[in-house]
Amino acid sequence: MKKILFGLLMLFSVSSFAAPTVEFETSIGNFTIELNQQQAPITVKNFLKYVNDGSYVGTQFHRVIPGFMAQGGGFDKDMNERSSYTPIRNEATNGLENLTATVAMARTSNPNSATRQFFINLKDNDFLNYSRSSAGYAVFGKVTKGFDVVRAMAQKPTRSMGSMQDVPVTPIMITKVTVK
Repeated sequence: MKKILFGLLMLFSVSSFAAPTVEFETSIGNFTIELNQQQAPITVKNFLKYVNDGSYVGTQFHRVIPGFMAQGGGFDKDMNERSSYTPIRNEATNGLENLTATVAMARTSNPNSATRQFFINLKDNDFLNYSRSSAGYAVFGKVTKGFDVVRAMAQKPTRSMGSMQDVPVTPIMITKVTVK
């Protein structure tokens, strides 16, 4: 009996520390992000709020720059901006770096302005990390499956739309988001 209880306790302990993953289904394929709650708790909680309320569904990757990043989560197919919750504190000092396949929060020039938009690094972007001269961009996860889909985004033709540049000609839509 003690062995069974110990085994169940160990199973519960290990599973309670498992990193949450989020699967994105898009109009060009699927990818999965593993979230880092340990090092980016505020950012992960914020991101999951948008995932769980369903508000990423029907948004597009509206800024895709080959050799840099793919940004999404903030605009619908007609480039109408979606409403956001209150901005969060920048967690760019968490030790995570903007490396290939990592996911970070987009923001304005105000370091504490991130809301719903995120981006996926297509290469190592060291200049986006926190430093003495830069507030940085908070990394909170990594694409662990389907990075080929993200790379494929960067192969799609883009255009300017109003003040926005690097907008895919054919919208790359988020059609479903599931926490695993």
